[in-house]
Amino acid sequence: MPEISKRKVAQIILYGHEIERAENELRGFLETLSEEEQYSLIAVMWIGRGSFEPDDYDEALETARQEAHTPTADYLIGTPHFPDHLESGMEALGLSVSDEEEDLL
Repeated sequence: MPEISKRKVAQIILYGHEIERAENELRGFLETLSEEEQYSLIAVMWIGRGSFEPDDYDEALETARQEAHTPTADYLIGTPHFPDHLESGMEALGLSVSDEEEDLL
């Protein structure tokens, strides 16, 4: 299971959908995450875009740890459709973030 809460992922997704106006907020929010939360976020995104299967979460997490050479904010913002990949990744792991997203709006 991801090392990051559904609520935090939902917040990142919302910022991602409004990246033109919310990039600074997204960067600030990502800076508050622990390293493990950041690695988990990347692993979830990779699952959502199909780079890893949900059953391979631990492998995706370990790969995120090993390949963490770029700041998480830069990596996410530079990844096309990252909010959609995060939503898909959470759903693939059996975790819906739609309720949390609605609570944050």
